[in-house]
Amino acid sequence: MPSPHQQSRLRSALTHDVPASVVVFLVAIPLSLGIAAASGAPLFAGLLAAVVGGVVAGALGGAPLQVSGPAAGMTVIVVGTVAQFGWAGTVAIVAMAGALQVGLGLSRLGRAALSLSPAVVHGMLAGIGVVIVIGQAHVVLGGTPLSSPLANLRDLPQRMLGHHDASVAIGVLTMVILLVWPRLVKVSLLPAALVAVAAATAVSTIAGLDLPRVSLAAAQLTFPRWPDAPVAEIVLAAVTIALVASVESLLSAVAVDKLHAGPRANLDRELVAQGTANMVSGALGGLPVTGVIVRSSANVAAGARTRLSTVLHGLWLAVFALAFTDVLELIPMSALAAVLVVVGIRLVSLAHLRTYARHRELPVYLVTAGGVVLTDLMLGVTAGIGVALGLTLYRLARCDIRSTEREPGRWLVTVTGTLAFVAAGRLTRELGAVPPGQSVDLELHLDYLDHGAFEAIEQWRQAYERGGGQVRVQETHREWLHRARSGRLGHGKSTPTHVPRFLASWSQWQAAHAADGRPARAMAAGIDEFERTVAPLVRPHLADLAANGQRPQQLFITCADSRLVPNLITASGPGDLFCVRNIGNIVPPHGAGDDSVGAAVEYAVDVLGITTITVCGHSACGAVRALIAGSTTPDAALGRWLSHAGAPPVTGEPDADVELRHCQANVRRQLDHLRTYPSVRAALAAGRLRLVGMYFDIAEARMHVLDDAGEAVGTR
Repeated sequence: MPSPHQQSRLRSALTHDVPASVVVFLVAIPLSLGIAAASGAPLFAGLLAAVVGGVVAGALGGAPLQVSGPAAGMTVIVVGTVAQFGWAGTVAIVAMAGALQVGLGLSRLGRAALSLSPAVVHGMLAGIGVVIVIGQAHVVLGGTPLSSPLANLRDLPQRMLGHHDASVAIGVLTMVILLVWPRLVKVSLLPAALVAVAAATAVSTIAGLDLPRVSLAAAQLTFPRWPDAPVAEIVLAAVTIALVASVESLLSAVAVDKLHAGPRANLDRELVAQGTANMVSGALGGLPVTGVIVRSSANVAAGARTRLSTVLHGLWLAVFALAFTDVLELIPMSALAAVLVVVGIRLVSLAHLRTYARHRELPVYLVTAGGVVLTDLMLGVTAGIGVALGLTLYRLARCDIRSTEREPGRWLVTVTGTLAFVAAGRLTRELGAVPPGQSVDLELHLDYLDHGAFEAIEQWRQAYERGGGQVRVQETHREWLHRARSGRLGHGKSTPTHVPRFLASWSQWQAAHAADGRPARAMAAGIDEFERTVAPLVRPHLADLAANGQRPQQLFITCADSRLVPNLITASGPGDLFCVRNIGNIVPPHGAGDDSVGAAVEYAVDVLGITTITVCGHSACGAVRALIAGSTTPDAALGRWLSHAGAPPVTGEPDADVELRHCQANVRRQLDHLRTYPSVRAALAAGRLRLVGMYFDIAEARMHVLDDAGEAVGTR
């Protein structure tokens, strides 16, 4: 008699894993055949790799819900390997690559593969996508792919001018169904790729079209044979397959982890499982196996709970490949090619392009993708890594140098960042632009200073002072200039040894004190720190404010978010800002029923006579996220309050873009609400008041000024 726990597991398997395995099996059939065709391999090799990936990698893997099999991202590598070593030699190399993967996993280097720049990985996949599209377009048009992407691209216009009506019609039909079906039907048991290929097969068969179709006549095992080629070339091919398959599998495993709430992936174990699957697949004559995000996401979406779903999908594939060969041989090759064209297009992600453009890594993405298309995969990836390293070195050695005239005869030069010899020339030019005979404050906010830059500063200072000028050097963080004069340069980059109290949170500050053996207690310790170190400095100023009253020039309306510190981000002090803080930096319209904000606005304008009202929103705003997620209810206090922020915009943009747009639109809406107050309108009409919208990016510690449309137009 099964125990209650065993009965529960059995019910879960029947309810969740078995249906999910059927969904993944149906998704895998057309993709496995199409990838094999695009790789220049026997079609049966694609089905075989899918079976091995499901059963072997699924049973042994460290990412239970990841589905493995032949991947579109490997097609370019396999095509080149087959052309160079033949099919029997290629499967031997696949087995060797699997052994390398097992070694990497046993060496616990699984996570190290994730150190490769995502821009390089996604650029590689985009380049592969372009290569797939160009090559498979020839098949859709009734031809065969040529030997290289450039040759395919060169001959594509001529191929398009030919007459291949039947192939084109079937290919177009397949692509239309692939694109339209998911929008019309939400039944997971009918995946778009399967429906599209089935419809194309039915139409071509009923119409009696004479088209190239799937051939499984040679559905037999191809055993590996040592390639007749130099050992160095064989090793390079095996290493290439091992590294690309490993990176793709591990990135897929990490992505799958974000889709479910189950156990997290063990990347080293997953790498061993992928290597074992490739050893088996290569030994039996199959394609390389990797973790595949398309099938894995379908597995999670279909409700899979354990690795049983992945293993079962491999068994269903084995049964279908053996029992329904005649059905598979009815599939037109142009239909499979059309599936690969759509898959290739989707590998070129516009969301990735926007993301890397925002993060200034677009050159890495474009160089990698272009290199894969124009040369080959290894050269493209190498070029992308080179650009990524170059950008990293540039950023590491980058410093910001600014010089301003504070007042006649007095200049301020600030240098921020890493000051190395590569920036010495620019530093010398900036310092040389300061007029002679002035009083210069040189502020150094450095995390590193090397000897070349130190000499540039010292030589300029000595020459400037000989010319009658005065130079005063102030350093924050570490005293790099002092260390250089003492002959103690040479250490690596540093962070401040003591973070000023006002720049750190209580938790960070307490951790630092605890490390010194001086445990602190939040509020009480903070008050003690203020009275000991800050109060003596600000007491005269506060005494003046106490005697003469406050005279702020600005009403600053911002969010109550604890990460936003108005005096810190505006470098202001006591008496500068008249602050109003609430959830979402909201100003209800005049007469809307809430008088707290309105009273502050009227007091600031009519009594204090402020000249500026600033509404400041910020990134990662919890109020905006609640609105976008629809997690507030109109009858709750929070819901009624946030109704003044307006409804979130309905767009097709990524979540981060929607949040940014709504945060900025919310600022402009509150500026409009301010204009409903009579005192504000009167002050605006008299020209003694201005309204300003701002947006603070917390992660970047940067303030953006918004225009009248709520768009960021500059930074402060």
